[in-house]
Amino acid sequence: MLLVDARVWVTLVDFASPYRESTVSVIHKQTRSLAALDLTLYEIANAVGVKQSNPDEAGKILRLVNVSCRERILAVDSGLLESALGVASEHGLTAYDATYVAAAQRHGWTLVSTDIRDLVSKGLAVTPDAADYP
Repeated sequence: MLLVDARVWVTLVDFASPYRESTVSVIHKQTRSLAALDLTLYEIANAVGVKQSNPDEAGKILRLVNVSCRERILAVDSGLLESALGVASEHGLTAYDATYVAAAQRHGWTLVSTDIRDLVSKGLAVTPDAADYP
């Protein structure tokens, strides 16, 4: 199972991203094994709908997350947040990033992110091109 963070979904509207093509491929090839956090929906709405002033595009991505992940959109609960605080402290992450890491660890999933500095370089996630397999 691939836990896809918000940065990856936002890559779909970032035509300059070096990960856009592999993101599209992962989402289309791996639909049956994609998961997200409910937090992801808020992050997408904020990044694309608010910061990029593009609510229509944000809505399209949110619908794609719902279709691609279906019942695999996990609610963030207090236990997950407690685990995330430990991860954040250990790796110097934000609570947001640490929540993705904690969820992936809890379920034995692979975290997919384009956050090279905070997640990929620390071995906590893989990039979309590394997750793109048949």
